[in-house]
Amino acid sequence: MRSRPNVLGGLGGFAWLLVVLVPVYYIVVTSLRRQRGFFDANPLSPPTDPTFDNYKLVLENDFPRYLLNSVVVTAGTVVVTVAVSLMAAYYVVRSRTRFAGLTYSTFLLGLAIPLQATIIPIYYLITRAHLYDSLLAIILPSVAFAIPLSVVILANFLRDVPNELFESMRVDGAGHWRMLGSLVLPLVKPAVVTVAVYDGLNVWNGFLFPLILTQSADQRVLPMALWAFQGQFRVNIPAVLAAVILSTLPVLALYVLGRRYLVTGLTAGFGK
Repeated sequence: MRSRPNVLGGLGGFAWLLVVLVPVYYIVVTSLRRQRGFFDANPLSPPTDPTFDNYKLVLENDFPRYLLNSVVVTAGTVVVTVAVSLMAAYYVVRSRTRFAGLTYSTFLLGLAIPLQATIIPIYYLITRAHLYDSLLAIILPSVAFAIPLSVVILANFLRDVPNELFESMRVDGAGHWRMLGSLVLPLVKPAVVTVAVYDGLNVWNGFLFPLILTQSADQRVLPMALWAFQGQFRVNIPAVLAAVILSTLPVLALYVLGRRYLVTGLTAGFGK
């Protein structure tokens, strides 16, 4: 028998599509408007005289430097987080000692600690280490807060790897490092990509650490730059939204590259 079409579900999906697309459409068309007469125009109508001057204005105000700072902070955080979390997850899953279980419980406890509650101790440690107002001051605490969830996702995914594969490699004389690189890493690739994309998005959009731990303009990342642009460009909303679009392009590219593994990795990380 042919199933009846889900009309209500289709209407709900179409309504949700509008909710998502209308703000994106508004941001794009507004970034192409001229500042003169902006408040008099219909906000949803296409611009009659589109221009890329807003993008030019943003790029001429040190936007490439802020973009580079964000790339350095995000890439540094993701690389360190993935490397440390993968080794920690391998130890937690493959080790049968009591200390391994205690280590995993410690990572789970880290999920319950809110970032905002630790900002004063983090500020004190960063200043005492003479790292204040540097990109490293953002990277180190970002790594610390990204590791617990990353270990949980990778460990739960790693538990699905058959034990016979590890035993076969051990019989062939493979050590832990070889098993980690030749067996674990290829098999948990979806979880690794998930962790990289998820942590990358959080760090890219992070605002609290850059706000508290940096001060000078040459150490700004994109969230701080967008905040500064609101005052720098006064009420030039098209220029601010042009900066928003430019800042989201790298994140969009990262999501497009990792979308194949994102759902699979998150399902493995939260399904147990």
